[in-house]
Amino acid sequence: MYAVIQTGGKQYRVELGTELEVELLDVEPGQEINLDRVLLVVDGDRSAVGQPVVADAAVSARVLRQDRGEKTISFKYRPKARRRVKKGHRQELTVLKITDVRLGAKSAAEEAREAESAAEGERDKVAKAAARQAAEDAALAEKLKARTAAAAAAEAEPKTKSPKAPAKDAPAKAARTKTPPAKSAPPKAESPAKATSPAKAEPKAAPKVAPAKAAPKTAKADTTDKPAGEAPAKRPARTKKDE
Repeated sequence: MYAVIQTGGKQYRVELGTELEVELLDVEPGQEINLDRVLLVVDGDRSAVGQPVVADAAVSARVLRQDRGEKTISFKYRPKARRRVKKGHRQELTVLKITDVRLGAKSAAEEAREAESAAEGERDKVAKAAARQAAEDAALAEKLKARTAAAAAAEAEPKTKSPKAPAKDAPAKAARTKTPPAKSAPPKAESPAKATSPAKAEPKAAPKVAPAKAAPKTAKADTTDKPAGEAPAKRPARTKKDE
């Protein structure tokens, strides 16, 4: 919600919390005043235009201090007359802070207080939730710390105890875990050139002898002794001329 007011012959657009400098007013710092000449009030989509002022509208303000504006220079010059006039001026001002804008029964200050109260409640709720979460996180951290300390103590406990006696089945385990003896490499086959020695050479097989053919019945058996293993000599075939 904002409004357009008139004071000191000038118009100002103001809303809740606005600080403005107006022409000098006969008021004291800290005093609350009402600015009755409200020309326009706008509240969202609703607007009220005065003719010339809005009847049921008012703007409240608090006087902050009396002040003086920036210095302005006034210089007057008349040629060929040797006339030069230079003047400085600082305007007296009153600094106001708008505390409320009202239109009928609606007040911008009350709406702001309600919104601030709701925001404060929301902030308190968020702060409580954050504090509760922080407490839960702290408790969980303590539990994890205690659990970690217990685990560390359990790991360190066997190291401080005396060494245990060897188990009964230790020799059996040692025998099972003993490394097997290395296998001897198979003898390399000797090359044919090296295997020609008479001691290592294998005996050659005897030549095969064809069996002797039976001699004809009319021929006499050869009674000459011949060495074994030799084939008997062939006899010439008998012809009619021989008969």
